[in-house]
Amino acid sequence: MMDGCIVPARRTSRSRRAPTSSKMPQSSAQNDSAESQPGVNPRPLDLVERWMQSVITHPAGVAAGIASDAAQAAIPVSPDEVERVVTRSQALDSIERLGVYANAYYARLLECLRDVFPIVARTLGEELFDHFALGYLQKYPSQSYTLCELGARFAQFLDETRPTEPDAAAAEAGLSPDWPRFVVDLARLEWTVGQVYDGPGMENRQGVLADALAAIPPDRWLAARLQLAPCVRLLLFRYPVNDFYTKMRAIDRADDDDPIEDDLAIPRPEETYVALSRRDYVVRRYPLAKPQYALLAAFESGATVEAAIAAAAADCDLSDDELAVALHRWFADWTADQFFLSVAFD
Repeated sequence: MMDGCIVPARRTSRSRRAPTSSKMPQSSAQNDSAESQPGVNPRPLDLVERWMQSVITHPAGVAAGIASDAAQAAIPVSPDEVERVVTRSQALDSIERLGVYANAYYARLLECLRDVFPIVARTLGEELFDHFALGYLQKYPSQSYTLCELGARFAQFLDETRPTEPDAAAAEAGLSPDWPRFVVDLARLEWTVGQVYDGPGMENRQGVLADALAAIPPDRWLAARLQLAPCVRLLLFRYPVNDFYTKMRAIDRADDDDPIEDDLAIPRPEETYVALSRRDYVVRRYPLAKPQYALLAAFESGATVEAAIAAAAADCDLSDDELAVALHRWFADWTADQFFLSVAFD
């Protein structure tokens, strides 16, 4: 059984946006710069832009940004001298004015992370999620020209910072001492769903069909190597996050006239296996049994059919005849869902 999900459009319903106005500000960018004043030689715009970026994006704040190597390389001024670059306004000094931009920058990044990890944000609550997200941005600041990579290490950060001591409140609530691992698993699932959606798929390719596998001579079958499609991802979790994810998405899609319980409890630990793939630009999630996961993981590592079947057999209690029947069914399902890109032989 599999769950199909179209990745939802980026949601902004929880975000507070400043009202827009059709009127342009009275002051120009030149008026914001101290170097627009008479008698001051203006610096090249690209230098000012590089300095501004270094200052407002620094994870430790504006003052640290001004003192950073990148900012000093562009315009060597101290926080006390910053009015040489940005003038004060009637209400704010130069540092405070820069702080407005810095706050807006991080507010935008927080909004992006909420959109990438909506189920994690809902599970933790917006305040706690933003606390973790801000810590993440400070430890792993954005280094890419695109926001698509912003959350790449978020699950890793949650794992690095999860509590290691027993939590009395969690114990009273009946939660496992390592329940933060559930949040880590959930973040891994959400990030991978987005990666599969944005990455290469099989929409314009023909995968290996069941008939093609059936046509392989028996004496060559065990030596064959099946290459997984580029959109297939295999995930091992310590918690049943796939079921939780499905239920939370159902809550988001529910109509007001068809209410669904929206206060789901964190499930108890249970090792689970999931394959992700994409067909017709729809990300699909396939719950796997442990032998299925072992078989596909062996193919992912480049193993032959013989070695992959041996790995699956080591993780199941089926008899040889029962395993043969199961393998026939699994390969039929996976070829129908275009799990395999090609077949190769040594």
